[in-house]
Amino acid sequence: MSSKTTERLEFHELLQFFETHLKQQILPFWLEHCVDHEGGGFNNCVNDDGNLVSTEKFLWSQGRALWMFSSLYNDFDGDPKWLEIATPIARLLIDKGRTPDGDWFFSLNADGSPKKASQSIYVNAFCTYGLTEFARATGDSESLDVSLDSFKYVSPQLDDHSSFQTQPHPIPTGFQAHGPLMIFALVFHDLGCLSGNKDIKDRALVLAERIMTQHLKPGKKLLYEFVRPGGELVDSDIGKTIVPGHVIESMWFMARIYSHHGHSDRLKIVLETIRWHLEFGWDSDFGGISLACHADNGKAAWHMPDAKIWWPHTESLLALLQAYEINHAEWAIEWYWKVHEYTFSHFPNQQHGEWFHNLKRDGIPMIPYLKNLPVKDPFHLPRALIYSMLILKRLAGESNKVQD
Repeated sequence: MSSKTTERLEFHELLQFFETHLKQQILPFWLEHCVDHEGGGFNNCVNDDGNLVSTEKFLWSQGRALWMFSSLYNDFDGDPKWLEIATPIARLLIDKGRTPDGDWFFSLNADGSPKKASQSIYVNAFCTYGLTEFARATGDSESLDVSLDSFKYVSPQLDDHSSFQTQPHPIPTGFQAHGPLMIFALVFHDLGCLSGNKDIKDRALVLAERIMTQHLKPGKKLLYEFVRPGGELVDSDIGKTIVPGHVIESMWFMARIYSHHGHSDRLKIVLETIRWHLEFGWDSDFGGISLACHADNGKAAWHMPDAKIWWPHTESLLALLQAYEINHAEWAIEWYWKVHEYTFSHFPNQQHGEWFHNLKRDGIPMIPYLKNLPVKDPFHLPRALIYSMLILKRLAGESNKVQD
């Protein structure tokens, strides 16, 4: 299909566009450059041209890659080749990924030996997330058991944000951060659903409610990245930092969780929060979603806040399709096409495949902005495409029924 995106497509056409984009633009890059057939696992330190810059294996990325290949099997085409790639990554995590006390190493050497000690709770999240999806694909009880062990290890820590590390985004002293709550709400929800463990699903709901009652301030139409434990706002640049992409991603997590529990009262504010942060985060001069903003036009306490990064845009595409499916609101489809047109005219790397992950404010590609996590991995983009295609299949089916 043509790469032209300024023309609005019907749902079945957009579905075909995404499928073609995933097959022709995204997956060949990862399959050609990053699967480590010799050492097992996934080479996650590559440039936008696919050249390998390091053989260090960040477990953050191993868990994400495992999720993608498992999800391709579960929700895309059911091709066994995805599990052939996923299985060695799962074995690397299970056999070599954990420290003696049950935490996860931050990174491994090419041969799987430990390189960097634990330094981020996000590694726990992505390894658990990947192993859960792999267990869903294969029925592998060991992967599920490791995920359950990881839940038991990390869940109590989430009640005190001073008790854990969050590299590459350290939590400022005295604050509670939105990031760990949102990712573990989703990870625990999916784990609870797969395992049938109500306590885990309930824990996910507790974390979701903490976001909705402590970080989200509906009167201000903003969700604050950092608050005092309990939800008190702080009059400082840290306290007034808003990360629109995080909020939008978080809200589709919330919609997934609240829909499962039948909490329709929460869905309305969830969808409004998506809208608020698109309006707040959109760069009216250059287009695209700013990485971070300040509630009062000060300086956001975040890496390169004016940059345009790939993941807020992929998460927005998915969140807006999900929002439209839930309530068929016209604003959701209008915003979808606004984000779509910016995204597909700026991020795809036509020369080397996949996407540029990091753009300057004016949309020009730049080197990665996180010097202490020099990775390029397959997660936000393929997840958004896979889940969006599931939604589009349903929406296209609805359209066909109306026509019939």
